[in-house]
Amino acid sequence: MTETQDIDLESHPLTHWSGPLGLPDFTRIDDGDFGPVFDAALKAHLTEIEAIANNPAPATMENTIEALELCGEPLHRVSAIFWGRAGANTNDQIQAMEREISPKMSRHFSAISMNEALFARIDDLYSRRAELDLDAETLRLIEKSWKGFVKSGARLDAAGKARLSSINEELSSLGTQFGQNMLADEKDWALFLEESDLAGLPDFLKDAMAEAAESRGRSGSYAVTLSRSIYEPFTTFSERRDLREKAFRAFIGRGEGGGAHDNGPVVTRMLSLRSEKAKLLGYASYAALKLDDTMAKSPEAVFGLLEPVWEKARDKAALDEADLQRLAAAAGSNEKIAGWDWRFYQERLRAEKFAFDEAELKPYLQLERIIEACFDVATRLFGVTFVEREGIPAWHPDVRTFEVRNANGSMRGVFLADYFARPSKRSGAWMSGLQSGYRLGRGSRPIIYNVMNFAKPPKGQPALLSLDEARTLFHEFGHALHGMLTDVYWPSQAGTSVSRDFVELPSQLYEHWLTVPQVLEKHALHYKTGAPMPKALLDKMLAASTFDAGFRTVEFTASALVDMAYHAQADAPADPIAFEAETLARLAMPDAIAMRHRTPHFGHVFSGDGYSAGYYSYLWSEVLDADAFSAFEEAGDPFDVELATKLRNHIYAAGGSADPEELYTAFRGKMPTPDAMMAKRGLV
Repeated sequence: MTETQDIDLESHPLTHWSGPLGLPDFTRIDDGDFGPVFDAALKAHLTEIEAIANNPAPATMENTIEALELCGEPLHRVSAIFWGRAGANTNDQIQAMEREISPKMSRHFSAISMNEALFARIDDLYSRRAELDLDAETLRLIEKSWKGFVKSGARLDAAGKARLSSINEELSSLGTQFGQNMLADEKDWALFLEESDLAGLPDFLKDAMAEAAESRGRSGSYAVTLSRSIYEPFTTFSERRDLREKAFRAFIGRGEGGGAHDNGPVVTRMLSLRSEKAKLLGYASYAALKLDDTMAKSPEAVFGLLEPVWEKARDKAALDEADLQRLAAAAGSNEKIAGWDWRFYQERLRAEKFAFDEAELKPYLQLERIIEACFDVATRLFGVTFVEREGIPAWHPDVRTFEVRNANGSMRGVFLADYFARPSKRSGAWMSGLQSGYRLGRGSRPIIYNVMNFAKPPKGQPALLSLDEARTLFHEFGHALHGMLTDVYWPSQAGTSVSRDFVELPSQLYEHWLTVPQVLEKHALHYKTGAPMPKALLDKMLAASTFDAGFRTVEFTASALVDMAYHAQADAPADPIAFEAETLARLAMPDAIAMRHRTPHFGHVFSGDGYSAGYYSYLWSEVLDADAFSAFEEAGDPFDVELATKLRNHIYAAGGSADPEELYTAFRGKMPTPDAMMAKRGLV
């Protein structure tokens, strides 16, 4: 292990990236290096901050705002590598370091945001902003910077600052603990089955389960894991109701159970601290604090969106449940439809209504072809191309590297993709970046990555996706494009640095191109024959696109409503798990549908602060994305050149350089109503 005093940040592989394409050289990085390099980088960053704060010259944009935007590069670099590893390929040493680094980083940034001399310079520039002849992008930057410092406690007295710093530090540690508990539960649980237990399972699922068992040292068996890519198709196709129940109960019980990985106490403490933080900063609730700088603005506006959707979704789900009960009775079951039955009978209802099931689609949705489809759509819309570069090491051998090129062939950035589930990776799918793109100073090219959790096929066989997984791939690639196409001056406005309820627009909008017929005709090819998806199957798939609207909308909206209920009240609930149950009872949650993310494993909300009081944002953005894609439908061409140019300039490239409503209106000419979203979901 390297000692802190020996660290040369200008040459260390964690902070000086000398790999191909401007990437880190992962072959020279050792897990033991992170601690000393973090310490050295934190110290260097603090030195830069003190120099800015204590500069005797009057505050200017150059010596204050520009200096702040560019400082701390070594810390940004080591952080980017470390947090990427912590999510995608962790181990005991990384997890121990995560528990150490999280509170240390919180203390560091609290100290910066509460630095009185630094805030005085920003406050001075903010007060004189009308006199500084700033362009709109820079004016927005200084206004958001000032507000960010205020919301981080810059105006509190000494006691208030100390308390807020303590709260932030503890919340950071608790978020790490929550995520590690969830990962441990997911990694430790598996239901091992034999051939006789596999009735009803299609071959693609058997293959994935065999691979999952082998990776856990049980060659010759089959494993149901808590990865959605195995759990969901298992509960869809397995004819064994008892096994479906075991898998369902394990899936919804992640992070619960009273053992070492129980997240109940973690959530209780987090909600209490968030409530205290909001009051300390002068807000009526934590939701009011979080929504202050969003499109929604207030909890009331969020409930105004969610509640009408909830009513329609619940009514639709009730009609579907009656049909499922009918099918169960016809199959000889007198049991009431339960959570472990819904997907099973829903698939049979789909077959009855539309004469096809999801298993028919799988052979046409090869991972490699869907990746090609993602790239092809980006090329047709935005002119960018992707060239795979093999043999470049990353954080795991599964990671693939693509050079991103502009239409003229020049290099735009790098895209990394990590597609397969493994025990060292947290669940879900996400986009992040090692480096963002901006023009300030020497400028910077984006290095963006996607992480998925698809079931890995046996060696030599193609990975086949469900339609939902294919949508997830398009969704996360939409986020990646938001990062790769960014064209802004200021680093803090790059890519996905936008309000939480706008950040999902580029990703959810991109999903629409997956089901454009000409995209499927080109890329949805049978993995054995190479034949395109038959038009009859394509037509049935499109006709059934809103078939399960009630189920999907109930499970999502329940999660969003519970998240907002937790955070919209002044005082945190004493027992969050009981509060979850009470909230769902008040909403008349259908017994046979579970929240998409129950509280003990609601990573969006409790593995950090990202989507706390913000899970609604997927639905808020869906109002925008449904309306945005309808512009292409109205034009009669999903690749309309004029619209694609406006989409790139005002949505994908603009980052946080302007107000989201201004950006959306520049693209569409108006703000939308929820009508297109309701129609898209099949709720009207």
